Amino acid sequence: MIPRRSVLAAGAAAAILSAAACSAPKDPSAQPAGGAPASGASGGVPTKPSSPVKLNILDVAGNLKLTQPMINNFKKEKTDFVSDITTETGGAPDLVGTLKPQVDTGNLKIDLVLTGTDGMSSGIVANLWTAVLKDYKTRVPNTANYLDKAVDSVKLGTDYGVLLVWTPSGPFIQYDPAKVTNPPKTAQDVLPWAKANPNKMGYARPANSGVGRTWLQGLPYMLGDSDPQDPEKGWEKTWAFLKELGQYISSYPTGTGQAVTNMADGTWSMAPMTFGWDIEPRATGKTPPNLMTAALASTTYVSDSQFALVPRGLSPDKLSAVLALVNYMLDPAQNAAAYDNGYFYPGPAVKNASIDKAPQVSQDAIKKFNRDWYDKAIADTPVKTPLPAEKLVKAFDRWDREIGSGKTK
Repeated sequence: MIPRRSVLAAGAAAAILSAAACSAPKDPSAQPAGGAPASGASGGVPTKPSSPVKLNILDVAGNLKLTQPMINNFKKEKTDFVSDITTETGGAPDLVGTLKPQVDTGNLKIDLVLTGTDGMSSGIVANLWTAVLKDYKTRVPNTANYLDKAVDSVKLGTDYGVLLVWTPSGPFIQYDPAKVTNPPKTAQDVLPWAKANPNKMGYARPANSGVGRTWLQGLPYMLGDSDPQDPEKGWEKTWAFLKELGQYISSYPTGTGQAVTNMADGTWSMAPMTFGWDIEPRATGKTPPNLMTAALASTTYVSDSQFALVPRGLSPDKLSAVLALVNYMLDPAQNAAAYDNGYFYPGPAVKNASIDKAPQVSQDAIKKFNRDWYDKAIADTPVKTPLPAEKLVKAFDRWDREIGSGKTK
């Protein structure tokens, strides 16, 4: 199965995310019950641990696919900082339940968390994170080198999340040229094609799919809605478009993996797409090489990003090692590993992390499976961050009620 992007959870988790933007604790460095203080400001953390420490990393975003080589290199090169680094994976909706008891009791088993905005936001509400970018920014100087277009995504982390990887994401159109001889040039062009070819175009439920939610959030820009940041009052054209398109779609998959399969096996002839979900499945043989892509006019890309978060209560020695690791991962020579097989294309979050610095296997995959128009489009196209959590949850809810009701499978 193709690994999934981290997604905002529905139901109870959605309520947590909705509160994140306005419920950040006033005292993020407050002492957890029963725990030992991590240390004071940056001066209280040693330059390196008194002896090498063992670190355990929890990934709830599929991020290790991009960052594992960076971690491996740190472990190999920085033996004066770490004796070992272990990793485990989990789901973002389970993050608070797993980590909060550890923070509250001062019995940390997890030293670093890799997550998207979902786990980051729920952890802010639960008061789980160290304010790295407030209290220890001088220990992560490579955060000064972020890509210009990624700066708005950096702000999503507030004082807590350190941006590690970034993509402008999309949307655009993927199509089978044998079935779509005149691909759409605008979003509006999609409708007559879908009407003439019922059930041959589709996309996955936005609440469960990174591509689906990128499509949902990108349409207000392409269609010229009054306020692309307000799905309740500013998306009149978008909701009308999706309702009309829905007349020609019999069902919506509950994940991007099935949408990719539908394109691969010919069930669909056209679908919305993002850079990573076009490149990586072709590089790994999950979709055939004949599929093509096309940009749509008036596009604004909607980015995706993943972060490193440090739990409150780490010992000074462990915090020293974690801060060194995070800064190391943002060195251009290391961050270039985020090119991977195009999974989060481009992937790097910092300047000068050029493809020639990536592992050879990544260079080969990108050279073969990147499209000739992608890099120019990334450079020239405006990029916006996703909707705030509370607005995105409302958009998901309205889509579920008015577009996908009875059709989600």
